[in-house]
Amino acid sequence: MIRYFRTFLIAAETLSFSAAGSRLGLTQSAVSTQIRRLEQELGCLLFERTGKSVTLSVAGSKLLPDATHLLELFETMKEQGKGPSDTAPIDLGAISTVQAMLLPKALVRFRREQPAIHVNIVPGMSVQLLTQVDARELDIAVMIKPRLGIPSDLKWITLMREHYVGIAPVGAPRELKALFEALPFIRYSRRSHGGQLVDRFLKRHGLWVKDGLELDEPSVILNMVSEGLGCSIIPGKLVPLAATPGVAVLPLPGPPLFREIGILVRLSALKRASAVALITSLTAEAGAGTAQ
Repeated sequence: MIRYFRTFLIAAETLSFSAAGSRLGLTQSAVSTQIRRLEQELGCLLFERTGKSVTLSVAGSKLLPDATHLLELFETMKEQGKGPSDTAPIDLGAISTVQAMLLPKALVRFRREQPAIHVNIVPGMSVQLLTQVDARELDIAVMIKPRLGIPSDLKWITLMREHYVGIAPVGAPRELKALFEALPFIRYSRRSHGGQLVDRFLKRHGLWVKDGLELDEPSVILNMVSEGLGCSIIPGKLVPLAATPGVAVLPLPGPPLFREIGILVRLSALKRASAVALITSLTAEAGAGTAQ
């Protein structure tokens, strides 16, 4: 039921079930269902619905301060239950390419300073990790910068701009239009922000592709291209381009296409020396340029 109250607060802030869903990583239908169930439990309407727009009802306005206090109390209880902040585990979210290329060496740096701190690594796509940090299920997440802005109780720290490149089997056409006509296109999943960037790039340049496969793992896409299954456009810094045989790297036309990789952290987590040490290690490793 706590998550229903959190959904209620965000819907009250945005006055849109769709916008609340974007913040929470839920569909509009899921937000509507949670609100309806909460209304059933409370025995009152929290929102007035008019077409696709919603406004707080009189009852919803009266209950809003109590709902806010309830969540604050719940978060305080969670923090107290974790034990002393200098020994509590760190829950760290990370997208797949960060886990494979950046995170291992960053953790080596971190272990030198904080050998006793347990780090729980949680995989996920950026939209999921944003929701989990916002919901205090994660302390820190290394991810793609959110498009919808950063909530006021969170902080964004940029690590790098990761530029996209075209990739194809060696010997394939090097001009994109001819390449896409000759080979199937392996898509970086359009469910992710990174994949949506590729989709907009293709449309902007009027490039038609023959869809073959679609997945949310740039490193796996690279391996598939190496095996001759097709061509693709992927972010190129956090995957082993130079070490993967049989792959030609192609420049992309127009302004550089990139995604911003960084750290999303709760402001309260920055009070912990161990969390600051982990962020410092991630920042130092990204700056060292060891992820190729």
